[in-house]
This record gives sequence, C-alpha cells and structure tokens, in this order.
Amino acid sequence: MKIFSSHRCLEYSHKGHPESPKRVKLILKELQGYEIPEAKPCQDKDLFLCHTKELINKVRQGKFFDADTPSAGMFDFAKLAAGGAMQAAMHAVDGENAFSLMRPPGHHAGKNFLGGFCYFNSVAIAVENSLKQLDKVAIIDIDGHHGNGTQDIFMGRKDVLFVSLHQKNAFPVSGFVSEQNCFNYPLPPETEGKNYMKIFLEALRIVENFNPDLIAVSAGFDTYKKDPLLQMAVGIETYFQIGGAIRHLGKPAFAVLEGGYSEDIGKCAYQFLKGLG
Repeated sequence: MKIFSSHRCLEYSHKGHPESPKRVKLILKELQGYEIPEAKPCQDKDLFLCHTKELINKVRQGKFFDADTPSAGMFDFAKLAAGGAMQAAMHAVDGENAFSLMRPPGHHAGKNFLGGFCYFNSVAIAVENSLKQLDKVAIIDIDGHHGNGTQDIFMGRKDVLFVSLHQKNAFPVSGFVSEQNCFNYPLPPETEGKNYMKIFLEALRIVENFNPDLIAVSAGFDTYKKDPLLQMAVGIETYFQIGGAIRHLGKPAFAVLEGGYSEDIGKCAYQFLKGLG
C-alpha cells in the first residue's frame, strides 16, 4: 500500500469549518511506516475530463456562493487533491493498491456544480484518466453522504459502475433509488456494522459481476458512530472488514479520502487501509 499526500493540503482552513487540516493530521499520525510520496497537482486539462469550463472558471476565480463550500483560493488545493487521486489510481494500475490522503474531498462535485465541501471530483477525474488504458472501472462510495457529483458525472456509462452506501435523507438528499449503472443503498440512521456489512457484501456482488479492471473507493469515514455530521453507528472494526472485502475481489484498487469528521478518523482510516492491503 502506498499513500500519496502533501503538506500543502494542510495549508488552508476556514474558521469553524469541519473540513479542517486536523482530519489529515489524525490519519497521518496512524500511518507510521507507510511510504508517503508527495502528491502533485493535476494539469488544468485534466479537470475537463469531468467538469465544464464554467465550473472550472468559477472555482479558479472564486466566483460562486455555497454556504458549506468556501470560495477563496481553492483552485490550486482542489487541483492538488485531484492530482493525488490520479497518482493513486495509476499506482494501482501498476500493481499496488494506493490511497490519496488529500483534501478537499470531491464526490459532491458534478459536471457543472459543486458543494458539500467539494470543488472538483478527484475520484472521478482519476477514474476517467485511468479509462484511457482500461476498459471498465467500478467506484464504491462508502462515505455516509451520497456521492451525487460522481453519479452525475458517470450516469448512463457502460464502462463505469457506481455503488454508494449512505445515510438516507442526509445531505445532499439524493441517492434514493438505483438508476442504470448507479446502484444506491440508502441506509437508515443508527445502522450498525453488522447490518452495514450485510448490505455492503450485497453491493459487492454487483461489482464482482461487473468484473472491473480497477476499483476506486470514495473513502469517507462519517458512517462512524461518533461522527458529528451523521447519525450512523458503524464501529472502527467495520472499516477493516470493508477494506478486506474489497481486497477479496482480487482487483487492483485505490482509495480517495472523502468525509469523516470525528476524532477517531485516523483509526478508522488505518483499519480500512489495513484491510485493503
């Protein structure tokens, strides 16, 4: 397992905002012994793989308003996060699973919209780039919020499968039904690890039948029972089971940090990566 990260993603913060540098610091604290090469920003042209010129310019110029998603100076940080995801994906294609430990997250950013702390969809850009040399990629979104941006980007595609397990009726209040190549599993609040894994293994059968060349994971840790933004009841040990179940599919895999805002995010991420191998 190789971890791609950069100290630069710790250089911005917004007072009182839950998407803070502390999230990455807590994970890094648990990853002693891992090789952590420097993440590099993607190129501007890579953003066009998934996003419109209009959205890219809005982020570049900071000319948008979203109550949850501050606008100032985020273009370069979002490009860096996308670049880390692309590096992790290519490393997995070359034979070793990888994790992009970067911020901001990305799975709420669609073709022409942003929100939910997300500016550019890092996992989607990495997947689209990998499809230049692969035939099929499956995306598994374990963040507790529905990956509406990823679904928007890949809806109807034959070469991409999207699977999302998330808390029902939570932000962004989407992902209620499965459509075409997008399989959604809205879960009730207080879902515990045992029931979560039952549904997760059901979802993995769809991934297995799709037989992808690569698996991408939107790795959010806000389904954890102590997360302040959701009301799920998953324990730390469940993340090891999630990672292990994905590894058991026998496909190269990479993961990208999405949400997760508890003091235990480092332990959750460590267990997931330990399981993913």
